[in-house]
Amino acid sequence: MELLELDTPHGPARAHLHAAVKPVGALLLGHGAGGSVTARDLAAVTEAALAARVSVALVEQPYRVAGRKAPAPAHQLDAAWTAAAAQLRGGPLAGLPVVAGGRSSGARVACRTAAATGARGVLCLAFPLRPPARKTGAVAKDRTSELEAVAVPLLVVQGSGDPFGMPRAAPGREVVAVRGTHAPTSDVEALAAAVAAWLPGVLA
Repeated sequence: MELLELDTPHGPARAHLHAAVKPVGALLLGHGAGGSVTARDLAAVTEAALAARVSVALVEQPYRVAGRKAPAPAHQLDAAWTAAAAQLRGGPLAGLPVVAGGRSSGARVACRTAAATGARGVLCLAFPLRPPARKTGAVAKDRTSELEAVAVPLLVVQGSGDPFGMPRAAPGREVVAVRGTHAPTSDVEALAAAVAAWLPGVLA
């Protein structure tokens, strides 16, 4: 594993690069809002991708590199992610078809920036479809539009008991439910298998 510092408009990002042997593609993965790139679902996906000869870059957003837990605004996350992806694609991942993805907040960023990063596909782990109901009874906004805006193949792997909801499958959008909640790690084997089955077709 190699650590790389990447310049972005909002401070340095950091990539944990796992290079596959004779790679056929690359997978860029972002973390959740308050989480890190060491999350169990990200680790399981990394192993599955490497076994499929897909290099993996786990990207830490600038706010996490700076030691903050509270996430930056969406436009800053998107700009930093796009800048980091461009440097990876122009450097260690040059010439490889790329799939973008992440867990929770990172999945939303990957969806919103799919066109800007030139992603061949998008992988969403624990996509936060809508925040859990508040005690006030206010209904939170549904984020299906972010999934619908993705124009390339999209895979959502979601915990069957995720309090943030379960996205619906649609043309070009596959949804796989696995045991778990918003951390779909009760069955990491099923999670890894879903990703391993989907990746080769997207990168072919």
